[in-house]
Amino acid sequence: MSTRNVKALAVLLSFVATAALAEPRTVQDTQRNRTWTLERNGVQLREGTQKRRFELPGWINISEDYECRPDLAIDAQGALVVTSNAVPILWRVTPANGQVTRHELVLDADAGKDVGFTGLTYAVDQGVFFAVSATHGSLWRIDPLLRRAQQVPTSAAIRNGCGLALERTKTRRTVVLCVRGLAAPRLIEACPEQAVDADLALIR
Repeated sequence: MSTRNVKALAVLLSFVATAALAEPRTVQDTQRNRTWTLERNGVQLREGTQKRRFELPGWINISEDYECRPDLAIDAQGALVVTSNAVPILWRVTPANGQVTRHELVLDADAGKDVGFTGLTYAVDQGVFFAVSATHGSLWRIDPLLRRAQQVPTSAAIRNGCGLALERTKTRRTVVLCVRGLAAPRLIEACPEQAVDADLALIR
């Protein structure tokens, strides 16, 4: 992605950032005609004209008065993954059978800390999730089976990361993430497919 295109992405996301943070967390699954909305004690699924609600057992959610909200993302199978903004635990909702499962992540860093995730996105080409923690200012890579979270060292702390968007470059094997926050959005460039640069993300 050229510098011009990266800047254009940042400008576009800056226009929607404030509104996105003020409104309920919603994710669109256009491939399956589904809309997921995060609610106070669970998630709602709108599929065509039908609505279903799923409880998240044991879900821990700190009030947004004190912390950015939890986030949600669609995985490769079309299931919904929901974060906690207080602890490193994820919930996976499979609409086909109505199953909700709870996944405690093993962190490779910050062991013993309450690392919650306030931004989450699924990178299809890499087959992994990326997540940010507003409290700790950290970036994480999560395996698709929701077992482990690997911290990705960044050139600067990512403060107030209240949402995460993904843009795949066309010219290089680089992942571009845009972190939405309480101030201006920040761009992160990571190279998870290249061994040399796999453990470093640059923030702009």
